[in-house]
Amino acid sequence: MNREETEKRENPPTLRQAARFFTRETEIMSAISLACGDRDRLATALAGNVTERTVFDLASVTKLIVGLCAMKLREEGKLDFDRPVTDYAPRFFRLNQVTVGETLSFSVSLQTPGRIDACGDREQGLNCLYATAPTGPSGPRAYSDIPAMVIKYVMEAAAGCSLYDCIRQRVLEPAGMTETWARVPEERLGDCACYSPEYRLEKGRKICRDGLRPGIPHDPKAALLQGDSGDLCGHAGLFSTREDLIRLCRAILSGRILTGASLREMARNRTGRRLEGGGYTQYLGYLCYVRHPDQYYSEIPAYMGRQAFGIAGFTGNHLSVDPERGIFALFLGNRVQGRLTVLTLEEGKSLTDYGLREDGSGLYRWSDDLLIPSSVQYVHQKDAHFHRAAAAVMGWPEIPVFGD
Repeated sequence: MNREETEKRENPPTLRQAARFFTRETEIMSAISLACGDRDRLATALAGNVTERTVFDLASVTKLIVGLCAMKLREEGKLDFDRPVTDYAPRFFRLNQVTVGETLSFSVSLQTPGRIDACGDREQGLNCLYATAPTGPSGPRAYSDIPAMVIKYVMEAAAGCSLYDCIRQRVLEPAGMTETWARVPEERLGDCACYSPEYRLEKGRKICRDGLRPGIPHDPKAALLQGDSGDLCGHAGLFSTREDLIRLCRAILSGRILTGASLREMARNRTGRRLEGGGYTQYLGYLCYVRHPDQYYSEIPAYMGRQAFGIAGFTGNHLSVDPERGIFALFLGNRVQGRLTVLTLEEGKSLTDYGLREDGSGLYRWSDDLLIPSSVQYVHQKDAHFHRAAAAVMGWPEIPVFGD
């Protein structure tokens, strides 16, 4: 018997209620697929326009998988984190003093000379990316797409193959993942979640993104550079199902992807520190988040400890794993389709001035005849309505984390 036939699977009401909160009660999301578990137990829930076969755009969750693969290349002796980026990818001529490890860890701020997604075509976008330059040590908000976009070319040179093939050989196949792609097969395009139309309000300017085809990354930079070519960008561009990501989490926990030492190294805080004026910078490991001292700002749930790592994706995703405790949590949603996803406040205004609740949920009047559900600040709902439910279902106590 395989694991799916022998494990204890549950569909508890507490988790179902969490799914309903995000879809029916608040309409923050059009669909949601939840899972939490350990090596033997699994609890799941679905709500909205979603099935077990739904293919989600992983968005920035792609970075975590790329990070795992980079660590594997390091284990194999093919990638030296102490060498400059240009030793592997000389086209990034301005990064000759920036190491691979600094790039993976977000510890150096990297910037392109212009917005990649504002470029007219793929060639212009690539030339903009190749001109990436360091601007100094990372600041309070160190997280960025650019490091993963650069590291793609470093890893391809080290592995001698495309980034997707590198990931397939070192992560997907060992984990038994058969439904994770950079280019979704034509026969599965009908299972792809739809992420348009999307509405944004940026300092009073209304923006509507519509017409995004199934299988094209939602991220504008990945849409330009990757499109439907399958040439995985690194910061986004992977598509997957809930079952495949459950397999990934369990493969991590069982040591089929990386050794325990490599997992601990990946999850070591490399950017987080207390600020003199109060508060903290972001806490990041290698292409992932690690536990933050202030839970409000932590991408890692309160029931996971210092050796946990995880990441979120703009389209409505979250994945976190704690190898020490042997547990994982998976949140796959669609907070884009027919939703107000971004609201940049005008000076002197608050969310309530736009007709929304203080937590960012509610309905925004886009026009006289169109009210749009808001997913603005949805990330702060995960602790109260998903992670709290997961902890209750699985019996996971909170783990206090203090200091650096």
